[in-house]
Amino acid sequence: MTSVDAAPQHPAPPERPELPEGATAAGPARPRWMPWTAPIALLAGFAAAFVGAIVIGVVAAIFGASFDDPPASVGIASVIVQDACLIGSALFFARLTGPPRPRQFGLRRPDRLMASAGLVVAAYVGFIVVSYVWLTAIGQTDTKDTITEDLGAGSGTAALVAVAFVVTVVAPISEEFFFRGYFFGALRNIGLWPAVVITGLAFGLVHVFGSPFAFILPLAFLGGMLCLLREWTASLYPGIALHCLNNSIAFSSSQHWDWQVPVVLVAAPALIAGLLWLGMRAWPGPRPEPARSTV
Repeated sequence: MTSVDAAPQHPAPPERPELPEGATAAGPARPRWMPWTAPIALLAGFAAAFVGAIVIGVVAAIFGASFDDPPASVGIASVIVQDACLIGSALFFARLTGPPRPRQFGLRRPDRLMASAGLVVAAYVGFIVVSYVWLTAIGQTDTKDTITEDLGAGSGTAALVAVAFVVTVVAPISEEFFFRGYFFGALRNIGLWPAVVITGLAFGLVHVFGSPFAFILPLAFLGGMLCLLREWTASLYPGIALHCLNNSIAFSSSQHWDWQVPVVLVAAPALIAGLLWLGMRAWPGPRPEPARSTV
């Protein structure tokens, strides 16, 4: 009597073999950035921006600009350098734990596009409500943000277009990349809510030099909501969209625009999409897999 040996048993394959180690169906694995690097990266970014502003001022003075009343181009260039320094600081500190990848900063499409769009709208409405309640409570409803005028938006058409570009395109990309991409990403390793609160407060406080003090608390709330968007959608793009929406409406309001408003609301996201596409194409190393989009 003979017997046939049973076929060797093999373990079942994993349900989601395409996910990297440590990832979940909700998004990619969280980067192992040290939480203490978040405030250091912020200080380093602004220190580099301060040096850059001095260099720009000196160069402008060599060409005849006044230190006391510099032209709009000096302020605009300084803000662009500041935003570039924040991005550079985030990349530098992220590299301390290995080559940075786009997905670590949330540069991936959200899995649920319609749900993400709904969260963006809800977060924006929440920010408007909180801002109104707060400003009413402290009697500051007439307070206006003068940063666009401080940058020289009233100095001519070229300056107006340049300031609009900085406020509605450059700022949403750079600030979200740094604060929600790196700062929140590093602090997230100590817990969600501490990271949300600290990042929100930091985001509000860094605007103290360019916005009325009454706006700091609402901006801190917005910073926290942007962190939750980053967490819930596993993507930086919804936060960039909300940031762009808020800045576009605020800028248009400061200029008392009417028909120009829809132009800005279309042009700014289009320019952001183009710059992000170029940035992803230029990013060294393998490009990330596109996320599945489901409603």
